[in-house]
Amino acid sequence: MSRLPGNRSAKFVPYLVPGLVGLLVIVVIPFAWNIYLSFTRWRGVGPAKFVGLQNWKRLFADSTFWISFANSFWIIVAIVVIPTILGLFISSLLTDVIQKKFGGKTASFLRAMFYLPQLLPVAVAAIIMGWIFRPEDGAVNALLVKLGLGSLQHNWLGSPDSALPVLMFILVWIQLGYPIVIFMSGLQRVDPELYEAAGLDGANWWQKFRVVTLPSIIPELLVVILTATIGALKTFAPVYLLTKGGPGTATTVPSYYSYNQFFQVQQVGYGAAISTALTVVIIVFSIVFTMVQKHVEKELV
Repeated sequence: MSRLPGNRSAKFVPYLVPGLVGLLVIVVIPFAWNIYLSFTRWRGVGPAKFVGLQNWKRLFADSTFWISFANSFWIIVAIVVIPTILGLFISSLLTDVIQKKFGGKTASFLRAMFYLPQLLPVAVAAIIMGWIFRPEDGAVNALLVKLGLGSLQHNWLGSPDSALPVLMFILVWIQLGYPIVIFMSGLQRVDPELYEAAGLDGANWWQKFRVVTLPSIIPELLVVILTATIGALKTFAPVYLLTKGGPGTATTVPSYYSYNQFFQVQQVGYGAAISTALTVVIIVFSIVFTMVQKHVEKELV
């Protein structure tokens, strides 16, 4: 009987094999190959030449690489910080105010409207926003002209001083619905009696939010921060479709810089070094954040 649990576990091993093989083929082997390429000079065809740490020395001395990571900080602000803060307040308002005054259907409709950009393919969202901010006949410049503010017309995505802020605005628009949906889901399990007790104690909306709402959805908050930060560090498609990393390096991020080295400049070894460095950063962040998350959740128990 003591061997029964082991025998039961052994029965499930065959079902794990396809997933493990998929992980090996899709993730482990390509990542190992990428690490190997980071120590070579290769143009994508012909034999690769081993160059040791040359690509890595170049990486740490490359100002464009560090600029791309600095830009990633602002991408994190746009994908993680701003949507998370706004999502907390909007989800709380939809649950505590809109749902109570106008009904659950109204709150659900508004939640769906906020989430709609998440459902759009990135290419479609980029085409829409690219048209809105077009310098010649875009909606923003056309609106400025109609308002008599034609002097404020601008090449929003083609100017170094505005490309990154406009890209951040677009990313906030795309991302905002994600934390709202997660937080509203978490708020459904909060005991209404907690709000009633806080109300009897004279708490206003802000005090209820700070004392009841926020502590109750800490697990959801941590999940949003972790997943959104990983997504922000990997951001590629919006940059590629809207700005191509420009003008100059104004919107260059590590993933796009790596792509550029791989396919435009054909310096595959250096592109592999960039993508490997980015992957290591994501892995380290994920491990550290997961440890912090477990500690926080233990404190909440």
